[in-house]
Amino acid sequence: MRTSARSGDASQPDETTSNERGGLVLSLFTGAGGLDLGLEAAGYQTVAYVENNEDCLATLEFNRPSWKRLEPLDAVIAARKLRSRDIGLEPGEVDILAAGPPCQPFSSAAQWLPSGRRGMEDDRAETVRATVGFVRVFQPKVLLIENVIGFVRADDGAMRVLRAGLQRINRDLGTEYDLHHVVLDAADYGVPQHRRRALVVASRDGKNLVPPPPTHVDRPMRAWDAIGELPDPGSDVLPLGTWASDLLPSIPEGGNYQWLTAKGGGDEVFGYRTRYWSFLLKLAKDRPSWTLSASGGPSTGPFHWNNRQLTVRERLRLQSFPDDWKLSGSVRSQVRMAGNATPPLLAEIIGRAIAQQILHPGTTLDQRTSLSLPRKRTVPAAVDPVPVPERLRYLIGNKKAHPGAGFGPSPRHPGS
Repeated sequence: MRTSARSGDASQPDETTSNERGGLVLSLFTGAGGLDLGLEAAGYQTVAYVENNEDCLATLEFNRPSWKRLEPLDAVIAARKLRSRDIGLEPGEVDILAAGPPCQPFSSAAQWLPSGRRGMEDDRAETVRATVGFVRVFQPKVLLIENVIGFVRADDGAMRVLRAGLQRINRDLGTEYDLHHVVLDAADYGVPQHRRRALVVASRDGKNLVPPPPTHVDRPMRAWDAIGELPDPGSDVLPLGTWASDLLPSIPEGGNYQWLTAKGGGDEVFGYRTRYWSFLLKLAKDRPSWTLSASGGPSTGPFHWNNRQLTVRERLRLQSFPDDWKLSGSVRSQVRMAGNATPPLLAEIIGRAIAQQILHPGTTLDQRTSLSLPRKRTVPAAVDPVPVPERLRYLIGNKKAHPGAGFGPSPRHPGS
């Protein structure tokens, strides 16, 4: 039986138990290991992975040295060169091909600039075609992809490319891969963070995956449950830049810059909807975290309710990583890895559903999750915002709001 993931024990599950309950996983674009860690908690064993980022590789090698790193490190090249024998298996013996292709070509941020709206025309989207190549070579029982919601948008083309590739594989190999997707909010399943992501599943025998029923819609885990008792990190995470350092105390917990607009409750410093949503965005103790970003400027949240940046450890907690999972590289690189990761708890729940519905239908599996957080009995009251500091009060006054949909990310007004 696997020990609790939050006990600090980094031991791995017994392989026999793992294979009986779940199966074997081949991982692509593994990143910080969130998807694989969650599948491991559900009883699976990652036999090998493909990843080319140096800090991600160092992270995986430190936390799970038994996972086999495959070469070439570049998945696009590896899809053309690797064969099943390279991981000691025959075609069809991989239970789950788990993939998290780079999301930048499909992210919401990419839609803010015309140069970013390239979808499958982006060079990084070649990783989608590489995923199809891995399916052809390894013929996994299940293909599982986690990505941003834009990944499943028809006009971005990722699903079209995947579906066409799987249809060719079905024609050539006699398989029955049938692509399905669902969009889930991790907070509905006990992750202390609102994080809406697309899960794409295709099983070799054509079975569809019915998403497990949400467990925390009416009583979500809160940011305080995850990070409330962690020690204050001191001056190392003070906000950078004038906006965050000066204005965060003037925004209530759970709010963003819109508090300081005509439609907010504070002084009018900004025009309504003239900034991006995560600008000066703060956590609330009594609610799930907002979605963690992998990158951003000095004013990009979510920030801690104590008006500071989040530490890497806090970010991992909000993603449902256990405390014994360590990231490598610079702080910036660790923030990126944490923000890009799949919440392990969500992956654990999906992994159990795949085992019960597709890999071992008819069997009853223990549905208790090992990556769940304990819920705190009480949450401290929120601290009221303070007035805009005197040195910035010259900014207060009537401001133009964004003119509305169709006028771009910057506040361009009709006729201007």
